[in-house]
Amino acid sequence: MEVKRICQHCGNGFTAQTSVTKYCGDICAKRAYKARKRAEKIEASNEETRQIIQAPIVELQAKDFLSIGEVCSLFQVSRATVWRMGRDGKLKTVKIGKRKFVSRKALDSLFE
Repeated sequence: MEVKRICQHCGNGFTAQTSVTKYCGDICAKRAYKARKRAEKIEASNEETRQIIQAPIVELQAKDFLSIGEVCSLFQVSRATVWRMGRDGKLKTVKIGKRKFVSRKALDSLFE
């Protein structure tokens, strides 16, 4: 049986001896394997980087009370914006000592 195929790696035409052949030869098969493994490693590295970037945000979302700085990093706004919202009464803050905190319920009610 002879089947006309196009190599999935180099794009050259060839005659396959089976119906499942994808590559024109051993060299293209090895190069495609290496490219596939390289792409898997890159994807794994990108996923690891995404998880590292998301870790602080997930950690902040689990807290019941957040400091002003944590609210800023969670919503990616400036400190002045959070202070202004607290001063105007749009965001309820609680002062403990010299620090101000915002409850999770106050943040959730802000978006409702």
